[in-house]
Amino acid sequence: MVRLPGGMAPRRPTRPRRALALVGASAVLALALGACGSSSQHHSEGTYAGEGGVAAPYLNLGPLVYQVQISRALNPYDDEDALYLSGLSPAQAKLLPGEEWFAVFLQVYNNSAHAAPAASDLSISDTEGNTYTPVVPAGANPYVYVPKTVDPGGRIPGLDTPAGSSSTQGALLLFKLKIYSLSNRPLELTIVDPTDPSLKDQAELDV
Repeated sequence: MVRLPGGMAPRRPTRPRRALALVGASAVLALALGACGSSSQHHSEGTYAGEGGVAAPYLNLGPLVYQVQISRALNPYDDEDALYLSGLSPAQAKLLPGEEWFAVFLQVYNNSAHAAPAASDLSISDTEGNTYTPVVPAGANPYVYVPKTVDPGGRIPGLDTPAGSSSTQGALLLFKLKIYSLSNRPLELTIVDPTDPSLKDQAELDV
């Protein structure tokens, strides 16, 4: 039986607006074979597809594997989404006209024999070249992605954390996007390898 990084398959979010469909076992096999390659940068497909039918990608950068669980706009007036927006200062929480909150939920796995730092250089870009960097809440937010050193066999987020036990099972990357960028699709998440900045990879995001 082929197992995903960290020994677990990501759960589907229970919210109906972003239901994820299971794709064929061949995608799992492709992931397992890809992880065995010698390349330090390899893009392979995951086991769940977004609404557009694109399988969630696994990005192999250096010794770590990054997987986008789901990406979507956030509604500050929704009870669940309000949790993801916790810890923002008044200035951070303010949206300018034409802006919208957008979330990317990410998992990181270390399948190597050595500890390695997770990426801190992550951004979203649209087809017109507009680029956005994550908003890091000034206060406490137990769901937000925090780059740290990942031990062998470890993962971000931890299974015993609020983020790891949430419906997405992913650590939150929070962005303020211009609404027009949602029309300039596909949006792409770029991740830069902290051990070698010349290595980077992109994941196409669901909107």
